[in-house]
Amino acid sequence: MRKFIITLLVVFFLGLVACAAPPVEDMQKAQDAVMQAESDADAVAYAGNSIIRARDALTRMQDEAEAKRYDAAKNYAAEAISYAEQAIADGRAGASRAMDEAANLINSLAGPLTETAGALNTARSVEGIQLDFDSLASDLSSAQSTYDEAWQSFNADNYRDAIDKGQAIRSMLADINARITDAAIVTSRKQ
Repeated sequence: MRKFIITLLVVFFLGLVACAAPPVEDMQKAQDAVMQAESDADAVAYAGNSIIRARDALTRMQDEAEAKRYDAAKNYAAEAISYAEQAIADGRAGASRAMDEAANLINSLAGPLTETAGALNTARSVEGIQLDFDSLASDLSSAQSTYDEAWQSFNADNYRDAIDKGQAIRSMLADINARITDAAIVTSRKQ
C-alpha cells in the first residue's frame, strides 16, 4: 500500500510539472521592458550593450518557453527586464555625462576662438609675413560657424554631435595657429 501511495504521489507531481503553464505574464512584461529600452533614445545611444543583453535574455526566454522549461523561461524574463531597466538607467547617466562633456568642451572654445582671431589680426601687421590671410580668415569663419552649430546641437540635446563639432573646432584652431606660428618663425629668421 505504501508503494502504491508513493507511486501515486510521483505520478501526481509529474502530472503537475507536465501541465505547468508558461509564465505568460512575466514573458509579456519582459517583452514590454525590452521594447521600452529599445525605444529610449538615451538607452540606444549610450547603453547599447545592456540592450543587447536584454534582447539575448528575451531570445533565451522564448527558446526555453518553446521547450516547455517554464522555470528557466521565467528566470530569463526577469533577466531581460533587469537588463532593459539597466539600459534605461545607463542611458540617462550616459546622456548626463555627454551633456557635461559637450558643455565643457564648447565653453572652453570661446577663448581660443577670440585668441586665434587676435593672432590672425596681429599677423596681418607683421611686415613680410607669408600667409594666405583670406584662407585663414575663411577657416576662422568656418570655425566660428561650427561653434554656433555646436551650440545648436547642444540645445537640441544632440550631445554627441556637439562634441564632434567641438573637437573639429579645436582641430581647426590648432591648424590656423600652427600656420600663423610657422610663418612667424620663418619671418623672424629672415630678419
